[in-house]
Amino acid sequence: MTQGAGQGPAVRTATLRDFRVPPYAQAPIPAHTPHPHAFGSAYAPDEEPEGYTPTQRDLPVISRGGPGDTVQVTAQTGLEPQPAAGEGLGPLFVVGDVHGYLAELLAALAEQGLIDAEGRWAAGNARLWFLGDFTDRGPDGIGVIDLVMRLSAEAAAAGGYCKALMGNHELLLIGAKRFGDTPVNSGAGTATFQAAWLLNGGQKSDMDRLQDVHLQWMSRLDAVALEDAHLLTHSDTTAYLDYGHTIEDVNDTVHDILTRNDADECWDVFRKFTKRFAFRDEGGAQAVRELLGAYGGERIVHGHSPIPYLLGEVGNESADNGDENAGPIVEGPHVYADGLAIAMDGGVTMAGKLLVVQLPLRD
Repeated sequence: MTQGAGQGPAVRTATLRDFRVPPYAQAPIPAHTPHPHAFGSAYAPDEEPEGYTPTQRDLPVISRGGPGDTVQVTAQTGLEPQPAAGEGLGPLFVVGDVHGYLAELLAALAEQGLIDAEGRWAAGNARLWFLGDFTDRGPDGIGVIDLVMRLSAEAAAAGGYCKALMGNHELLLIGAKRFGDTPVNSGAGTATFQAAWLLNGGQKSDMDRLQDVHLQWMSRLDAVALEDAHLLTHSDTTAYLDYGHTIEDVNDTVHDILTRNDADECWDVFRKFTKRFAFRDEGGAQAVRELLGAYGGERIVHGHSPIPYLLGEVGNESADNGDENAGPIVEGPHVYADGLAIAMDGGVTMAGKLLVVQLPLRD
C-alpha cells in the first residue's frame, strides 16, 4: 500500500522494553551449542548486558509524497514452508538487518515456521538468506551470529540451507577487532575502525564475546548472491561493480582483500558498502538495471537502508529530537525503482519491524 501525499504516516512509540523475550529464546542450552548465546537472549528485558549502549529507536519521518515514493508490500506471515515441485530446493526466505535484536529475530523466524518452539530449524529443505548487519546497536549481536551459524548446520542436515551475506557492519566489526586504532585513509583525513565502530553503535558486550570462529565466519561471507532471479545484496549501492563484473569476481575480490589484512584496503570496502540510496531517486531504476545487467536476476533485494529512510527524510539512527511519535509502522518490505528493488531493512533499531519474508512477494 502506498501512503497518500495528503496523509501522514502511521506512528507508534516503542522502547527496548516493549519487546519481550519469547519462550523459545529462554530454552536450555544443549551441550553441543558452540556459544552460550547461540540459542537465544540470555538477558531479561530489564537487565541489558554490561557494555550495551541502546540507540535511539524513534526517528522523525517526513512523507516524501512524490512520484518516487516507495510501495509497501504486506509480508506473508504464518506460512508453512512447502517444498518446490518435484525434487530439489524448497521455498526462499530473506531476512533484513538484525543489528543484535535476537529476541525479535527468533520471533520473526518462528512466525514464518522456520524454527520450532525450541529455536531449532523446522523448515526442511527451505532456503533462508540473511542480508547482513548482524551486530551493533542492539543488545546481542554475537548471539545473532551464533544462531545463524547453528541454523546453517541444522538446515543443511535437513536438506535446506541457511546462508548469509556480508554487511557493512560485519566489515566494521572485523576492522575494529583487527586494526583497532590504526589510522586509515578515509578520503577525508584519517580515521580508525575502532572510532567508526563505536560511532555506528558498536557494543562492548559484542567485542568482549567475539571469538576467532566468529571472525572467520564473517570474513568468508559472500557480498552478492543470485537466487531464483533475485539478486541479493546488503547495500543499495552500485559500488559492487568496483569489485568485479560477475558475482564470483566480486566475492573473490572481497575475500582476497580481507585475507590480505591491509587496513586501508579493508576500510575502502567498508566505505563503499556503506553507501546507500542509489536506487531511490531519479535514475534509481537505471542503477538497478546496471547491477542486474552485470550479475543477473530480475529484481534486487537489499537491506542496509531502513525503510523509514526510503519513505522520507530522516536524521541518523542515533538522533534524538524528543519526538515520541516519530517512526512509521513498517508491516513489510518496500518495492520501488519501477518495481525492480525490494528493501528489506524494516528499521528494527528505530521501532520498526525485523522482516523475514518469503520470495517472490505477493503484491
